[in-house]
Amino acid sequence: MYGFGSKKKLLEDFASSTLTNGGVVVINGYLPSVNMKSVISTIAEVLWDQIDSMSTRNKSKNTSPFNSHSLQEYISFLDGAGGGGSDFAVYVIVHNIDGPGLRESEAQQCLAAVAACSRVRFVASVDHVNAPLLWDKQMARAQFNWWWYHTPTYAPYTIEGTFFPLILASTGAVQNARTAAIVLQSLTPNAQSVFRILAEYQLAHTEEQGLPVQRLYTLCRERFLVSSQVTLSSHLTEFKDHELVRTRRGPDGQDYLYIPFPSEALSKLLQDINI
Repeated sequence: MYGFGSKKKLLEDFASSTLTNGGVVVINGYLPSVNMKSVISTIAEVLWDQIDSMSTRNKSKNTSPFNSHSLQEYISFLDGAGGGGSDFAVYVIVHNIDGPGLRESEAQQCLAAVAACSRVRFVASVDHVNAPLLWDKQMARAQFNWWWYHTPTYAPYTIEGTFFPLILASTGAVQNARTAAIVLQSLTPNAQSVFRILAEYQLAHTEEQGLPVQRLYTLCRERFLVSSQVTLSSHLTEFKDHELVRTRRGPDGQDYLYIPFPSEALSKLLQDINI
């Protein structure tokens, strides 16, 4: 999709109203950086979660196909998962595929390889006039196989423009509460609710190391926010990529999740995102 104006809401509305027969993975290319291995592993795990859920309903249980967790292994899985007659598919929505986080040749080659997989359906937006120069003929026609739609929305680039430049906290290590609120508002309601559970626990237990991952999973399952560990891992990967959540090892050997903000800033953040 191309044309003047932000297409973020247009794509998200399309995904929620039309792409209902498969998992959806959203990539925010307008961010300063994107971890491609995390993105591709998430896409593969979302598809595997669908296949595994169907197998469970059919009274059988499959073993995870991921052994080496290499990019090639994920790509191979996406290109041949589920057998020839399966309707399983995962939809990938890319906001600003020409954005700063995805402009490197390596990132575009990874995305092209994913788009060419038989179990992947790919939808993306572009805004730069020279965006087609990112791809050679092989990538554009044989891998992405683009269908171009002119969709000028004339909507302001409210979210996308925030990251030029990205506002960081004074330490340079974590985002300040204002930027964190904007990041959270760009995520799904379920992801925001998962973050709120962690934040409220941290505010109520200020003397603790953090919240154990398994305990967070239990709390999220009780509120019907996640259906599996894979879904929670996807949310946590996104939080960690944006420096919203960190992990530390406790004295008991468990991994504890915590939000790197002081209590006052964290309380203000919860008010700002108004989940």
